[in-house]
Amino acid sequence: MKLTCRRDGLLTACQLVSAAVPARTTNAVLSCVKAVARDDALTLVAFDTEVGIRYELRGNEVARAGAAILPINQLSQILKESTDDDVSLDATGEVTRVRAGTSRFELPARPVDEFPDLPAFDDAGRYHEVTAGILRAMIRRTAFAADKKDSGGRFALKGVLWEAEGKTARLVATDTKRLAVCEGPATVYGPAEGAKTSHLVPPKAIALLERNLTDDGELVRVGLRPNDALFQTERAMIYTTLVQGRYPPYRDIIGQTRKTAAVTVPLPVEGFLARVRQAAIVTDDESKRVDMTFAPGRVGMKARGSETGSSDVELPLPDYDGPEVTIAFDPSYLVEFLRALEGEPAVTLEMTDGGKPALFRCGDGYVYLVMPLAGQG
Repeated sequence: MKLTCRRDGLLTACQLVSAAVPARTTNAVLSCVKAVARDDALTLVAFDTEVGIRYELRGNEVARAGAAILPINQLSQILKESTDDDVSLDATGEVTRVRAGTSRFELPARPVDEFPDLPAFDDAGRYHEVTAGILRAMIRRTAFAADKKDSGGRFALKGVLWEAEGKTARLVATDTKRLAVCEGPATVYGPAEGAKTSHLVPPKAIALLERNLTDDGELVRVGLRPNDALFQTERAMIYTTLVQGRYPPYRDIIGQTRKTAAVTVPLPVEGFLARVRQAAIVTDDESKRVDMTFAPGRVGMKARGSETGSSDVELPLPDYDGPEVTIAFDPSYLVEFLRALEGEPAVTLEMTDGGKPALFRCGDGYVYLVMPLAGQG
């Protein structure tokens, strides 16, 4: 394998695929990437036995087609430290020579056949297509709510529930204290078109997919299979095994909350986010709460820390003329949600009282349920 490519393009490719390189492994070849040069393309493959990626970098000058195993950490460091526009790779069975300007490096080689293969995307099976811009927004509005703690053996909650039904794709994430559901338009192909599919995708695969969604108008093909899933973009194919387990009945939870909600509050996203962040300044590890009182024309927010002081902020709500309701939240749960709205002007809060779940709605396709905090602040 011998080729010349743009240094910045190769560095970006290495950074993208490195997310699928395991931090620790007993199989040394998995700490590397497989590189395949053919025509004008260089394909990089990384795999940690659960999540893998095949990424294609085009527009290279390939003098000799072939494949090699490359140590990703050393190669990435070479590319970062170089200031030259181009870099060349010349791999033989014994060594890979890297040249960047006047600098020369020799990297150790490994047998190419030691690296495990990733499956190809199967167009003959059932899959659906989602526009990359829509999919990225769906991921950002849900993935943050997945369980990040290794508690209680609730492995299913670590994944993001991915559903395809009719002409809709839906992502769901929860840690039992909050629940995010976002859906968007999709086109389903293959056998049993219109039937519902439901799978749990691990967070690492979701994060890797999001990093590869760079062109808003690009169509992303999603293949959900019994034990694994594949995501095909224009330049990358991401593979992942699925999380096993039973997911909570999220539809029932949302339906019950909406059924009992008696108060509806329209909220400006930017203003509400700013006030929540202001009120949260004085919270500490023991008092992660902001107490809110919604009253006609306003919402007041108060917080207090044992050694950090207190806060008292207010947001005018000229469009709210309902009853007074007091409710408390972990401010981080609201901040993460509001940041994910990406320029949305308004959100609607539906609630009953300070002891029952509160439901935030944005448009027709996004709901976010939050459990309030009990007691007095």
